[in-house]
Amino acid sequence: MKVPKVVNTYCPKCKAHTPHTVTLYKAGKRRTLAQGERRYARKKKGYGSKRKPEQKRFAKETKKQTLKLTCRKCGYTMHRKGIRLKKLELVEVVKG
Repeated sequence: MKVPKVVNTYCPKCKAHTPHTVTLYKAGKRRTLAQGERRYARKKKGYGSKRKPEQKRFAKETKKQTLKLTCRKCGYTMHRKGIRLKKLELVEVVKG
C-alpha cells in the first residue's frame, strides 16, 4: 500500500488541521532493568522445557504497521492505528 509522506490531519496541540510528516513506527530498545524484563528473564532461566509452547504454524500472515505522524507546525507526535499490510511504501505526492 502506498502512503503519502505528508498528510493534512488534525493536531490536538494546535487544535487545527495541519500538515503532518508520516513515518513508520519502530519500537525502541527494551530496558533490561525494567521490572517486566527482569520477571521475564527469571521465568526463562534454568533447565527444563520452553517457557511457552512453540507455535506449530503461523496464525497471521502479516504484521500490523503503525504510522507515526509528526506535526510540522509544533512537532507534536501521535500514532495512527495499525493496518495489516504485506508492504508499506511512503511516497511523495506531487500536485500538478
